Amino acid sequence: MRPVERLDRQALAALQSDRLGRLLRTIYGRNPFYTRKFDAAGIDMARLRLPDGLSALPLTTKADLIADQHANPPWGTALTEPIERYTRFSQTSSTTGRPLRWIDTNESWQWMLEAWKTVFRGARVGPGDRVFFPFSFGPFLGFWTGFEAGCQLGLHCVPGGGMSSQLRLATMDAVGATVVCCTPTYALRLAEVAAGERPGRPLADTSVRVIIVAGEPGGSIPATRERIERSWGARVIDHYGLTEVGPISFECWEAPGYLHLIEHHYLCEVLNPDADRSVPDGEPGELVVTTLGRDACPVIRYRTGDVVIRRSEPCACGRTGARLERGVLARVDDMVNIRGVNVYPAGIESVLRGFHDVAEFRSTVSRAHEMRSLRVEIEVTLQTEDAQAVAARVSAGLREALGLTVEVHVVGPGVLPRFEMKALRFVVEG
Repeated sequence: MRPVERLDRQALAALQSDRLGRLLRTIYGRNPFYTRKFDAAGIDMARLRLPDGLSALPLTTKADLIADQHANPPWGTALTEPIERYTRFSQTSSTTGRPLRWIDTNESWQWMLEAWKTVFRGARVGPGDRVFFPFSFGPFLGFWTGFEAGCQLGLHCVPGGGMSSQLRLATMDAVGATVVCCTPTYALRLAEVAAGERPGRPLADTSVRVIIVAGEPGGSIPATRERIERSWGARVIDHYGLTEVGPISFECWEAPGYLHLIEHHYLCEVLNPDADRSVPDGEPGELVVTTLGRDACPVIRYRTGDVVIRRSEPCACGRTGARLERGVLARVDDMVNIRGVNVYPAGIESVLRGFHDVAEFRSTVSRAHEMRSLRVEIEVTLQTEDAQAVAARVSAGLREALGLTVEVHVVGPGVLPRFEMKALRFVVEG
């Protein structure tokens, strides 16, 4: 663990203030997007005093950045360096709208690699570990930074792009992988494939001891992580980040269910989504992030849209950065009101993953006139003898958790889609 991860809160705040001041001096006048934004808000950079002046800076939304790219294709104007200095291209997964393109210089990319090294340290992963990355290596940032950070740390990094799930399982066996980095959904998919196609070789008997998951909230949903850990016989470590922000947080070994914010790299606020004011520790709010070192393509007071609960007391691991209790709880724009009840995808997953007979599921919200309804489709495992009884228990579990009567339908094996990266199990039709 690096000393900066053990700074007391006062020293950490001073470090963040210094880095924020340097960032603002670097980008003002050079980054057209933020120069216009600050000028429009009437910010006098010469008189701005930090950290008290932070709240005077305008918030940034993904919609702002997408509109800027639409008006100034293809990259927009939120760039600080000449375009010739940019060497890396990423793109958001576009699960909530038009994709956002993001480019980095070598220096800003390296800054993200340093943040990812913090994730590995929290997972107790180091030289001697062999890390398997079963993802596509496409333009989605995904685990690209994790792969390169691992190489710099001396980990043996094995790419798994362009392979079937069966071949990935065989490769992990062949090379003796000790760590796997993937989405929670794909960890469960690999377990499903292993159970169906090689029943004499359970995942719990392999060399994998740690699974670092990201891309979805499942790693911090107790029922989902319990299913992954039971299937693999390995410890799940959750991690959370965004393409336009980078790797924001990680779970340490000592305190499951909490995500440490990497506060020496990020300035993180938790705001009331409606009033744009800070909320105290222990209350839910929207995570707002400022990158303190990705100067070539920064985001300042960026509204992530993710609902979190912050805790600032030190962790048993010795780190002093604030933590997110139960990870990312929901997305502000994912909430759907059904007959007067606010429903979030994570709330449905937390119920469904508690039923070991359910192999896969999909939730669909539809509208009849002015009334919305929720329908859930489930696939049961091949070993399940009474699928309708499982559907009845799932319906009862959803009624107890959500206070809603939910239609639960059983579909045949392989009917529901499987996902390698972010899953789309919550469909809103109207």
